[in-house]
Amino acid sequence: MDEQKVLREVMDRWKDAVDAHEPERVADNFTADALFQGLRPYGVGRKAVAAYYASQPLGLKADYEILETRRLAEDLVLGYLSVDFTFVDRPRLSVYLSVLVKDGLIGHYQVSAGVPPL
Repeated sequence: MDEQKVLREVMDRWKDAVDAHEPERVADNFTADALFQGLRPYGVGRKAVAAYYASQPLGLKADYEILETRRLAEDLVLGYLSVDFTFVDRPRLSVYLSVLVKDGLIGHYQVSAGVPPL
């Protein structure tokens, strides 16, 4: 399966769960020992992922675009994405996201609020 398809499958499930405000379902897209770094201190594992998304406001929506992919091993894909988070009551938040996907689950998730590439 190509890298774009691998990422799209897991990121579409992630997006659906984020948009539905279902933190446990978001966490189901991560490995049991995932290293998770949102815009607050990092956490490890599905419990940390679920807690992070449970704290997000109702009405949060995510839209992503895959910018780059790399296959690092047969079962390991690196993705670099832009993500726009929209809210009911505040301006859009645009971030960059790096993920490592192994066997269809996110093992590493790193958000940065950086500037766009040159």
